[in-house]
Amino acid sequence: MKLEPKQLTLACVLAATTALAQNDLGLDRPLTLAPADAISSGGGGAGDEKAQQAELVKKTLNPVASLISVPIQNNWDFGIGPDDAMKYTANIQPVIPFSLSKDWNLITRTILPVIYQESRFAGDDSHSGLGDVLQSFFLSPKEPVGGWILGGGPALLYPTATDSVLGAGKWGAGPTIVALRQEHGFTYGVLANHIWSYAGWGDNDVNATFLQPFFSYSTKTYTTFTVNTETTYDWTGHQWTVPVNFMLNQMLKVGKQPISLQLGYRYYAEGPSGGPEWGLRFAVTFLFPK
Repeated sequence: MKLEPKQLTLACVLAATTALAQNDLGLDRPLTLAPADAISSGGGGAGDEKAQQAELVKKTLNPVASLISVPIQNNWDFGIGPDDAMKYTANIQPVIPFSLSKDWNLITRTILPVIYQESRFAGDDSHSGLGDVLQSFFLSPKEPVGGWILGGGPALLYPTATDSVLGAGKWGAGPTIVALRQEHGFTYGVLANHIWSYAGWGDNDVNATFLQPFFSYSTKTYTTFTVNTETTYDWTGHQWTVPVNFMLNQMLKVGKQPISLQLGYRYYAEGPSGGPEWGLRFAVTFLFPK
C-alpha cells in the first residue's frame, strides 16, 4: 500500500517518538504497575499510598512533570455556522519525559486531533479525518526555580490533516513555554506558544499565539476543580478565539491502572463569526508512574 506524503509524515513522527521513548525508558519491555499499597518508595502502608496518590494528582496538573501519560480528550463544540452544526475533536496527547541529566528533563507532548465536522451551511458537506499535529519539546529543570516549575523549547506544526477544512496545510514552528506553581492544593500558571508557518500548500499563512492560563484546586479525595482559557490570537486574520473551560477531574484506579477522568463545560467568550458558541469535554488520561 502506498502512503500519501501526509500519512507518511504522521507515521514518521509517531514512530520516531515511540522509538525514542522505548530506547530511553525501556518501554520495549512489558510495563507493570506495583500493587496499590506498594507503589510508594517506602512500600508501606496507607499513609504512603495516600501521599503517593496526592503527588500523582499534582503531576497530572503539571505539563512538564516526569510522568508518562496518555490523555484522550473528547471535545464537542456546538452552534457552528448558520446550521448550528456540531464539531467533534478527539485530541490524542501522549506526554513522554526523558531524563537528560541529574538536573534536566526533556518532555515531549504530541497532540494528534481526530475530527468530525458536520455540515455548517446549505450545500456544505460533513468532513472527517486527521487534523494537523502539534508537537512540543519542553526542556525543564528537575527542581523548581524560586518555587516555579518551568519549561521551554520549540513547538512544531506538521501538516497531517487529511482534509483542507481540518487543517492549515502548512509546516510551522515557534517557541513554547510553561510556568506554574503548586502549593496548598492549588496549581496555577500559564502555558503558551507561538507558531509561524514557513512552508506548505495551504492558502493562508499560520501566525498564531496560544495562551492557556490555568487555575486548579485539588481536594484530599483526589478531586480537582479547574478553570482555564485556551485562547488563540490569529495575527493574520486579527481574530481572538477565547473558550473558557470549567472542569472537574477525578483520579481513580481501574484494577492497578491509575487514570484521571475529566468532565468540562466550555463557553466561547470571543470567536470568529460562525464559530462555536459553547462546548463539552470528556477526557480519560492513562497514567504510568515510575
